[in-house]
Amino acid sequence: MYTIQTNASGTRTMEISEEHLQTIEKYALFQHLIDSNGIVDESVLDKLKLNVRSLIASMEENSKDLLDLCIDVIYHNNMKAYGLYQLIQLYIKWQREKEEKEEEAE
Repeated sequence: MYTIQTNASGTRTMEISEEHLQTIEKYALFQHLIDSNGIVDESVLDKLKLNVRSLIASMEENSKDLLDLCIDVIYHNNMKAYGLYQLIQLYIKWQREKEEKEEEAE
């Protein structure tokens, strides 16, 4: 379980599970999300919400993992642009650690 800060003052946090990160990876939710300026603002969060909603609507199979991610993280009351930026940073770190473990296993 990971904890991210969701506001600049540090008064709000959110728990992120390994399953949440795996769901983000499975559906490539962060791919092509941020514009070329590299700024994560409320419009980027809105874009993510729309992408996820569209994904759920178009899926025919069970999407419990995606729904859990929405309820626990993306549509959480504390999730704002700052929190999304922290989540993206956590995801990048998680990806690197996962790749390093895979390389060590080989």
